[in-house]
Amino acid sequence: MTVAPPVTAAVHSFDISTGVDGPGTRFVAFLAGCPLRCQYCHSPDTWYRRSGTPTTVDDLVTEIRRYERFIKVAGGGVTISGGEPLQQPAFVREVFTACKEMGLHTALDTSGFLGDRADDALLAVTDLVLLDIKSGDPRTYRTVTKTGRLEPTIRFARRLGDLGKPIWLRFVLVPGLTDDPANVAAVADIAAGVPTIERVEVLPFHRLGQSKYAQLGVPFPLADTEPPDEALIERVRTQFRERGLTVY
Repeated sequence: MTVAPPVTAAVHSFDISTGVDGPGTRFVAFLAGCPLRCQYCHSPDTWYRRSGTPTTVDDLVTEIRRYERFIKVAGGGVTISGGEPLQQPAFVREVFTACKEMGLHTALDTSGFLGDRADDALLAVTDLVLLDIKSGDPRTYRTVTKTGRLEPTIRFARRLGDLGKPIWLRFVLVPGLTDDPANVAAVADIAAGVPTIERVEVLPFHRLGQSKYAQLGVPFPLADTEPPDEALIERVRTQFRERGLTVY
């Protein structure tokens, strides 16, 4: 009788966070590997799977169990992020299945570019999707990500809506890159068409990850870009609110 090998993934790191990776205090696992090269990416150290440690489902679940009681008391759960976790969907599915057996809330942090890889079984054990919509204009999306296309993300968002799956939409606001009113309006239109989007998080661009580029010897594309000011942030938030969306 042949025994199937354990499901493994390249895990870059894990952390405990509060309020930024889903509701409550979260155990967040960052998987290594991403097909996109977003200009504002603050984690270039997660681009390649070789930067992660081969980890079995049991290994990660054992780590999660160490924090199980604390997470439950804090009203949190488990988030799998990246990199892009849907490069390794079988691992995500098995970890989330174990989390649901423990009674833990699960959240998937994804760009949606590889949404077609998330089968129904994976989404059945996913309580919340943190969906990063980079841009609403296909040309701008390509400029931001260098390698990606917008349509897979839209398709994934609509599928989640059809399944009744809660979504927190994330939009990174970068002056001179994603802030054009028409681009923001296009993202807002996409969001307004997905009934399960519970909130929109407008995330101001920052340069906190710039030191990682220096360590890797990789030029940071936005080294000369300043973070958005409050007036710009409020203008963009207003564009989303005008579509009837809850905005943070």
